[in-house]
Amino acid sequence: MAARVSLGATPVEEKASAQDRTLEPSPPLLELRDVTKSFPNRIHILGPIRLTVQAGEFVVIIGPSGSGKSTLLRVITGLTEATTGEVIYKGKRQWGVNRKAALVFQSFALFPWLTVMENVALGLEAQGFSKPERYARARRYIDLVGLDGYERAYPRELSGGMKQRVGLARALTIEPELLCMDEPFSALDALTASNLREQVLDIWLSKQIVTKAIILVTHSVEEAVLMGDRALVLASKPGRILADRPIAFPRPRRLKSPQFEEQVDQLYSLIV
Repeated sequence: MAARVSLGATPVEEKASAQDRTLEPSPPLLELRDVTKSFPNRIHILGPIRLTVQAGEFVVIIGPSGSGKSTLLRVITGLTEATTGEVIYKGKRQWGVNRKAALVFQSFALFPWLTVMENVALGLEAQGFSKPERYARARRYIDLVGLDGYERAYPRELSGGMKQRVGLARALTIEPELLCMDEPFSALDALTASNLREQVLDIWLSKQIVTKAIILVTHSVEEAVLMGDRALVLASKPGRILADRPIAFPRPRRLKSPQFEEQVDQLYSLIV
């Protein structure tokens, strides 16, 4: 009589298979696959762009005017649709606005008829939060950016730095996994910009927020080296990634240190 052959996996094999599944790498937080952007007048602004952003990264995008930096952020967040290519978020094709991402604008983009509290809490209304819930969460992030006591103030009563803090708090209040910032310090005076950069870094490094990655657009090479873990250098006409360089020296970073100046010189050489 022929021996019966078992086709089922043994307990050892099943355990090994389960371990293999456990060890499978998770997809990157964000991936752009040959993304391009053109406008109806046939002006080709961007791409093709291939980019991967992992959780835990602070990525800085630098490049000359007209290189499509702001357009790239808008494509990443879904505010602008790519002409061709794919935006992949956590392994899935992204269609429309990414509800897990937030964008901080250069121009503050506050509603002048709303108070600080109302501006910050506004994004939660569309998510179905009750007013007490909206205000409780908004208050936490208003405190985090150092604006406690200004909840009832209107934008006209705030300085430029305070307005940008409101913009930052509004973005953080929706608790995005991906925070995008479009030249958030460029409209501020030098001292205010320096203080706000330090505050953003402190918030990021303290792990007080749920945000998993930050993408910052800037014109300043020094700002890129000060803040980022990684710098993407864009070329223009059309915007495309010219270089992808790690910025791998410890924080806090001293502006006049040899390591800092060497990194700045390297990035400048790529841009010019």
